[in-house]
Amino acid sequence: MFGLGMPELVVILVIIVIIFGAGKLPEIGSGIGKGIKKRKRKRKYWVKRRPRYSLFIKSVQQSPPVIVRVAVP
Repeated sequence: MFGLGMPELVVILVIIVIIFGAGKLPEIGSGIGKGIKKRKRKRKYWVKRRPRYSLFIKSVQQSPPVIVRVAVP
């Protein structure tokens, strides 16, 4: 998961608790969950309405990563 291990995730969680406080965590979590749900709903809508869009998504997911090499003089 993005190269993050358990110690890094714990440190990130502690920083979030310090910044926002323990009382705001449920509110932040529900906001993130609603955003993810809305994004999934919109994606399903576009895949159903636009067949070309679903083909584009599948091709992007299946394409290999692009490696760019820059020559430094």
